Amino acid sequence: MRLPLVPLLIGLLHAYVAVRLLAPFEPWAWVAGGAALAANFALMPKGWSARQDRWVLARWTAMGLFSWAILLTLARDLVLLAFPAWRVPSALAVIAAIPLVTAIGYFLARRVAPVVNVKIPVAGLPPALHGFTIAQLSDIHVGPTIKRAFVQAMVDRVNGLDADVVAITGDLVDGSVARLAHDTAPLAALRSRHGTYIVTGNHEYYSGAHGWIRELRRLGAHVLLNEHVVLDHDGARVTIAGVTDYSAHHFDAGHRSDPAGALAGSPRDAVKVLLAHQPRSALAAAPEGYHLQLSGHTHGGQFWPWNFFVRLQQPFTAGLERVGRMWLYISRGTGYWGPPMRFGIPSEITRITLVPE
Repeated sequence: MRLPLVPLLIGLLHAYVAVRLLAPFEPWAWVAGGAALAANFALMPKGWSARQDRWVLARWTAMGLFSWAILLTLARDLVLLAFPAWRVPSALAVIAAIPLVTAIGYFLARRVAPVVNVKIPVAGLPPALHGFTIAQLSDIHVGPTIKRAFVQAMVDRVNGLDADVVAITGDLVDGSVARLAHDTAPLAALRSRHGTYIVTGNHEYYSGAHGWIRELRRLGAHVLLNEHVVLDHDGARVTIAGVTDYSAHHFDAGHRSDPAGALAGSPRDAVKVLLAHQPRSALAAAPEGYHLQLSGHTHGGQFWPWNFFVRLQQPFTAGLERVGRMWLYISRGTGYWGPPMRFGIPSEITRITLVPE
């Protein structure tokens, strides 16, 4: 028989938390704490099918609580190596911290993302483009736990920015058009001077990218597949280019990401902005003459301390970076994926403003 290794490992880790945290207390505390951990283990998702369960939000919240339980228990064990007399107070502190931190992280994930203002200095920026604004959304992950009300509130906040362009840098959805069309419908109401531009992320390919490309175009968005548009802004030109996801060729050979091809034929004197889901596209984009790349994908790690592991897969984690002569801005994401958790790494709607260098 093949053992279900992941549930077995998760169960053993719950047992580790129980033994380490409950050992200093009376038997009744063992029973109460053990029951709470057993209930959390029972609630946790045991596979991908849980994403369609009506309890999905509770299940992924249980996973977030489990993550904090393991992290804080390990931290306590390290502290006890130096201060063994702290067994009881440290156990009490961790037992109190686990639900508190989970609750705070849940609230920060489920709220409408705050606006983060970022100024990008551009050499030789035409006067007509001083103050040109882009409202960036990324990694919204409309799906099992992020629904229409969340999307509508996000759209209302973006519309209040009165941006020149709205840019969505991938991972908009986690599910099929048939399942999520009702929830993404408010995107049709996004307003900006020059319209909404979007590129595919890896999760679009998990969710049926071609169907979503058609649906997003029906909603009025411009889906950029290794191509660009040139905007006339009070006589100055801005090139908005977009590439398919860095991994898209694994799903569709015709969608291989191509930053150079996306810029082909564009005017040389225009300010050039690239939308690319994954930050690592910057290494190929920077030599092509782009002034700015907007990306997402990393969620900034989503919640501490997972931000420290992002560099194992991406060269950049979050915020503003310089790659050669090109600026790169990586959004921490407007939604979340998996556990509804944003402790220490807030979500964002980003207002990018071009300013003269």
